[in-house]
Amino acid sequence: MAITFVEQRKKQKYLFSILAGLLLLIFFVFCREFFAKPKPIDLLTEEVPEQEKIKINFEIFQSPWLQELEPFEESVSVQQGEEVGRENPFLPY
Repeated sequence: MAITFVEQRKKQKYLFSILAGLLLLIFFVFCREFFAKPKPIDLLTEEVPEQEKIKINFEIFQSPWLQELEPFEESVSVQQGEEVGRENPFLPY
């Protein structure tokens, strides 16, 4: 009977050391990921790859259907003498 208790304690010691090692490893990984200062990016000196550059097609403004559009000049106007809104809009009704 005494032998089985000793064997269980040995197993528990090994399992505890493995668990402690895994917890330390996880702790160091999280510390490195979350608390490490990120490398600053200098946008003025770095060259942007060709596929990431934005190209604007200005030929769309020369299309005939866009040239046919007319500006909408009618606007909403408030007539003089008309009361608009309430004196204090924050008061409840």
